[in-house]
Amino acid sequence: MQIYWTKINKIIDESPEVKTYMLDCPEGFTWEEGAHTHLAFEGFNAGEKPNRSLIRHMSISTLPHENSIGITTRIKEQCSEFKTILRNLNIGDEVALFKTHSNVPLKREDKNIYLLSSGVGLATFRPLVLDYLERADNVNQIHSLNIDSSKEYLFTTMFASAPEKKFTVQFVDNRGDYYEEVRKLAADKNGLFYIVGSDEFLVHNIDVLRNEGIQPEQMMLDKHEQKMAEFLSTNVSI
Repeated sequence: MQIYWTKINKIIDESPEVKTYMLDCPEGFTWEEGAHTHLAFEGFNAGEKPNRSLIRHMSISTLPHENSIGITTRIKEQCSEFKTILRNLNIGDEVALFKTHSNVPLKREDKNIYLLSSGVGLATFRPLVLDYLERADNVNQIHSLNIDSSKEYLFTTMFASAPEKKFTVQFVDNRGDYYEEVRKLAADKNGLFYIVGSDEFLVHNIDVLRNEGIQPEQMMLDKHEQKMAEFLSTNVSI
């Protein structure tokens, strides 16, 4: 396993509780849209076994041509040891990256794509939208639906409807409105539905989509193959 050590070059306050950490791109480090990586702090591999409290699975919110690796995350006042350490890091501090992979690349199959996300889960979709806006080949259109009860919606400059580019955006702040919109979107029986959020959020969305006749192969989750199969099975529970 290759570990890439790199430095923070910028910290962006996206909202009162959400920050984006921009990291230098180490030589040889590559990724594609929809990628996640493992972010770790100094000392995570000092013992015989990795210290898992110093490691988190994080989405990358940028594309390679932006020349920085973006890690966008919510940090609440009361948070884990990992988030506490992250909150106290400064520009120039080092972090480690390893095991980078994309479970949700943009599928170019001449279909409509629906991006369903909760809160900071939108960060996973930012690179997909950027990739689409730069090259729309073999994608009919994209619609993004995000629920965030804080009403501190993210990336509103990019996530703004552009009908001329066949890109539309919806933000809602409550579950009732959100799932009503999901049911409406599911009227498209040929669409592709990308879902990013907590495990509970995934299960509820899968449930709603399945009840509306959407098939498991039309649902894309930011999970590795075996875990995705478990979520999409009819026996999944939370």
